[in-house]
Amino acid sequence: MSNKPRNVPGVHPYDGPAGGWGALKATAIAVKTQMDALAAPQTLMRTNQPDGFDCPGCAWPDKDHKSTFQFCENGAKAVTWEATNKRVTPEFLAQNTVSSLLSQSDFQIEGYGRLTTPLRYDATTDTLKEVSWEEAFNRIGEELKKLSPHQVEFYTSGRASNEAAYLFQLFAREYGTNNFPDCSNMCHEATSVGLPQSIGIGKGTVSLEDFDHAELILSIGHNPGTNHPRMMGTLHELARKNVPIIVFNPMRERALERFADPQNVMEMATYRSTNIASTYYLVRAGGDSAALKGIAKAVLALEEETGQALDHAFIDEHTQGFPAFKQDIETTSWASIEAVSGLKRAELESVAQAYVKSKATILTYGMGITQHNRGTDNVRLLTNLLLMRGNIGKPGAGVCPLRGHSNVQGNRTVGITEKPSATFLHNLQQTFHFTPPQAHGHDAVQAMKAMVEGSAKALICLGGNFAVALPDSDVCFPAMKKLDLSVHVATKLNRTHLLTGKETLILPCLGRTEADDQATGRQAITVEDSMSMVHASSGKLKPASPLLRSEPAIVAGMAKATLPASQVPYDELVADYDRIRDLIEKTIPGFEQYNQRIRQPGGFQMPLPPRQRIWPTPSGKAMFSVYQGDDEDPALQEADVLRMITLRSHDQYNTTIYALDDRYRGVFGRRDVLFMCDADLQRLGLEHGDTVDLESAVPGHHMRLEGMTVIRYGIAQGSIGAYYPEANVLVPLDYIDKESGTPSYKSAPVRILRHPEITEA
Repeated sequence: MSNKPRNVPGVHPYDGPAGGWGALKATAIAVKTQMDALAAPQTLMRTNQPDGFDCPGCAWPDKDHKSTFQFCENGAKAVTWEATNKRVTPEFLAQNTVSSLLSQSDFQIEGYGRLTTPLRYDATTDTLKEVSWEEAFNRIGEELKKLSPHQVEFYTSGRASNEAAYLFQLFAREYGTNNFPDCSNMCHEATSVGLPQSIGIGKGTVSLEDFDHAELILSIGHNPGTNHPRMMGTLHELARKNVPIIVFNPMRERALERFADPQNVMEMATYRSTNIASTYYLVRAGGDSAALKGIAKAVLALEEETGQALDHAFIDEHTQGFPAFKQDIETTSWASIEAVSGLKRAELESVAQAYVKSKATILTYGMGITQHNRGTDNVRLLTNLLLMRGNIGKPGAGVCPLRGHSNVQGNRTVGITEKPSATFLHNLQQTFHFTPPQAHGHDAVQAMKAMVEGSAKALICLGGNFAVALPDSDVCFPAMKKLDLSVHVATKLNRTHLLTGKETLILPCLGRTEADDQATGRQAITVEDSMSMVHASSGKLKPASPLLRSEPAIVAGMAKATLPASQVPYDELVADYDRIRDLIEKTIPGFEQYNQRIRQPGGFQMPLPPRQRIWPTPSGKAMFSVYQGDDEDPALQEADVLRMITLRSHDQYNTTIYALDDRYRGVFGRRDVLFMCDADLQRLGLEHGDTVDLESAVPGHHMRLEGMTVIRYGIAQGSIGAYYPEANVLVPLDYIDKESGTPSYKSAPVRILRHPEITEA
């Protein structure tokens, strides 16, 4: 063992609660470093207001717009990051080659500020040079006309509006492809696949009002304080009403332990906070399925004792498949459940007792459930648990998947999917008089594989940081450089833009905070939150550059240059977004009176048949399913293999890094750390502060991440945590959930190697 001191640079405990004065200080710093101090408050006060703009961060819904401000610390970071005064000008780019920019960190690249002009990569000088919009569109059209539609990938970020996403899918389908990789493929695709199989729709079933009537919250695999922070207001209210909140998470997360609401005068004045989790279980990474089976097994045992643990009337009338599910649960041993979950039988029996006692339970979950090799199975399994007691389709109960980006769900609703329904394609054909492609297209992993193989020649990105968001950067980054054409619609530079192909164009767009003026006047776009509420968003700020165009206008420009014979009236649609919404209404059920309803404060909710206990499944019933296996990966059975979870820091949203701190986890100014528990440190002969290397334990892959500093943390034994996207180099591109294609970011098998810096005592 080494004798190095316990103090580690940049690592020290943070004792404060989530929220509170720490959040207000962080908000002030974000404002100071990005925006004019006088303009920022007015901008922030428009966030999530009926006449303002939707936060470009998380997708948690707003509650009646009653509070003074409807933004949180991380929402303020997202807003100020977009509304920054910093600019990337042609002069700056002339002095900085693409190669030199690539040598910088992701934080530095995005930190240079807003793009101001269309850009085209010049290989001779290795720089990005200003280009006119007309030339940019012409180059895109010329290149796409040379290619087969099957050779082109159309990627969509979750921050794209409904209007932009609808035009984007219309353009791509008239061009001739269903290749629609999107950010949902990398996070909640298991939800989009698993929930329809269970209840007939790939969305959550609860409204915000349901939380007012819930008697129990089961919180599994998510960190709301960072990834959907406005949810903390809801959890705070529930905790203060003594509603039990039972948490299953591999790591201690401060926001699930203690929270001080910045809008609560007493908590702020007295420096008090509210305990959020009534019980907190450190489930082993990848062990959620076993924990869920354990709860179900205990519920069945209580049914044997009392005859009142199951909702027999609901099961008989509304479900199919219960006998097979029951048999599987009963034949699963407690020894297996304890070994895989890392939890004790008595702990899971205690949860079952609380669950049976509750008359209305909401189960919330995040990517800790979906980003596994069995992600889709996990989603079906947690739905089984709700169905056992009829906890779908009644007040205060239901399933609540926590999607991250503010409109990833809306993008799917308006057609961004590689697997479109026959009805949707028929509606497009009837409305626009072209025959859409019928064959399924590529998801994100399939798109990148096609790029690696050379069968995909072009990538059109409506936002996002595609290559960085995917796993296996050693494979993905070189594939980007082989493309004939890469196009990026963006507000800021990121690393994917700099992985230039033979022809690379970067097209600067308006942000959510900025005024969007078109031929008929000021426009509003719409988004859908994680509870299927669709509402309007309208920016007010002066655009960062007079050359910026809106996302719908940019999509229309590309479409017109590529499809000059198209009958789609793109100019008319861009002139007035109401016309785009009329077409959405005409082709997609649930958008009736679209333009009228978005003009009402709060908007409207899309249809959710399971709320009325209507099940759009082939059988017309909610479906119980049998989990196919607890731990199918042989690599994870080896004694020296640990499960690595990739994490976002608190100063991060997806691939965007706002700063280098992770306040709640006690990490400051660095990201090269590895979170481990005491037991694993002792077992491996390591100490807090040691430097180690990691290598993938997936057979056939030789992937390494070197120079990581081990820090002691409250994390389940056998599990380790490292930051995303840096740790993506340890996740193979094909290490995915086979049903949904979701990369297994939350349980990648790795080994820890002793670094040369470690010397024996």
